[in-house]
Amino acid sequence: VIISSPRKNGNSEMLSSQFADGARKAGHHVEEIFLRELNISPCIACEACLKNGGICVQKDDMKELLDKIINADVIALSTPVYYYSISAQLKIMIDRTLAGGGKMNNKEFYLITTAADGKHAMETTMEDMQGFVKCLPGSEVKGKIYGSAFHIGDIKGNPALDIAYKYGENC
Repeated sequence: VIISSPRKNGNSEMLSSQFADGARKAGHHVEEIFLRELNISPCIACEACLKNGGICVQKDDMKELLDKIINADVIALSTPVYYYSISAQLKIMIDRTLAGGGKMNNKEFYLITTAADGKHAMETTMEDMQGFVKCLPGSEVKGKIYGSAFHIGDIKGNPALDIAYKYGENC
């Protein structure tokens, strides 16, 4: 579960944790990764990774994260909505997966997002994440979770928490 919110204990993190809890209950090995805790620099478009077998010239935390993504069967991407798009942290991570090349194929994805203005405000954000999944042959989005919330804790009592848990149980 890749959580891209810079806000600790925020709504998208709570929703993601519910997904993770459901998956754990079903017996899956789950790791919650907080992008805010990692040092990941933006892609510099040097294309070295395309020529040298997928090794990025930048020395940061992305190599370890990319290995985890490559080895995962199921990936949940989580983001709050910022101006109808994904968080900067998630965009940087997605761009840096270029080094993964064809090693990230055949994954199942769950997309988790939160926004203050309701589901309609989350659609373009979901499209951003779906665009990433479309670039990974054989991969597909298995579920989308929409959480309407703004201030920390607004997600409490939201039906999206139950949906996230059930998706986790069934992934």
